[in-house]
Amino acid sequence: MKRIFMLIALTIFFFRVFSQETASQSDTLRKDALNVFMNANDYIRKEIPYVNYVRDIKDAGVYIISTVQRTGSGGSEFTFFLVGQNENTGMRDTISFVTSPDETQDETRIKEVQTLKMGLMRYVAKTPLSKYMNISFSEPLSETVSSDNWNSWVYSASLYAYSSGQKTYNYGYMYGTLSANRITEKSKFQSSIGIDLQNNKNVYLDTLVYRSSSHNEYLDLSYVKSINDHWSAGGSTNIQISSYSNYDLNVKIMPGIEYDIFPYSESTRHQLRLLYKVGLEINNYFEETTRNKLKETLARQYLSASLSVIQKWGSVSSTLTWSNYFVDWSYNNLRLYTSANLRIIKGLSFTIMGSVALVHDQISLPLGNATLEDALLRRKMQATDYQYYTSFGFTYTFGSIYNNVVNPRFGN
Repeated sequence: MKRIFMLIALTIFFFRVFSQETASQSDTLRKDALNVFMNANDYIRKEIPYVNYVRDIKDAGVYIISTVQRTGSGGSEFTFFLVGQNENTGMRDTISFVTSPDETQDETRIKEVQTLKMGLMRYVAKTPLSKYMNISFSEPLSETVSSDNWNSWVYSASLYAYSSGQKTYNYGYMYGTLSANRITEKSKFQSSIGIDLQNNKNVYLDTLVYRSSSHNEYLDLSYVKSINDHWSAGGSTNIQISSYSNYDLNVKIMPGIEYDIFPYSESTRHQLRLLYKVGLEINNYFEETTRNKLKETLARQYLSASLSVIQKWGSVSSTLTWSNYFVDWSYNNLRLYTSANLRIIKGLSFTIMGSVALVHDQISLPLGNATLEDALLRRKMQATDYQYYTSFGFTYTFGSIYNNVVNPRFGN
């Protein structure tokens, strides 16, 4: 073991010796550059080389928080919050840009760099590097704005297929969707229809053949109307046919109302939304259920609280939901979903994502026990009292506080 530690120590020593580089005259200018803390990729570092990208937020003269939200057109709105500290304490800026759904990754990153350059200028202006900056305007302005011939409507269609196999196994999957959406500041209408089909075959000892297939079709419609900067109202209709969930037909009609503690205009930084929905569920089943039903109409309610916070210490998103059937309140579901990325101390961050649920609302559960094949091949829903999934991890980084250089040789 001692030899191993000695070998590691010698290796690190030689790497440090041979990696020493002579400082150039430009290093004098580099040390006066603005220290920036942000999640910067290689492209940003290459295109904005006149700042120092530091690893710890305490060393930064400005830290940048970025958020992304979907737009009504199917594109994305990227927002950057620039907050000054140390020598720039008291300075704050918010800048953003919007992409269309058909823009390439290269077009998006070009816009990202252009927007960041504009946001950083008044911070760079306070450094000795400001005298080397040159600002220009590349395009003439149009005197008029063209109208939207589509009136904010966006349509989308997709079709996916997947297949794999070998001598004793094959699997096929197909999934398709159609959607029509119209999202404005005052209202939001979303609709989608989809179908997915799965088939697989397993062969055991060249004699036993197990086949499994499942299908799921759905139609989702929702409409939300803005009342003011805190309140909104609307409703949703969901229609589903699912062999796995024993639904020959499942129709949910759920009007609802939502209140956000914070103004919707601040949604990119923080949200605390309370949503209540109540309505009817109409069910036809493939098989008789544990409640001896082949069809029924039930009243149901749904309550959720969603928290989302993005700050310099990281981000947290959490949603707690409760739902139950009025016919029997013991048929209920309590679910918590959480994701977080937390900066604990310098160089150390913690990431967690997961969901846990107490499940007592399997209203469509078929009567009788599932066969061994149904259980192993997951062809039918099984009775359960809970569901969960989770993933978490730590990341620790140490060393030089500067992270400006991009060197793609031999890959990253």
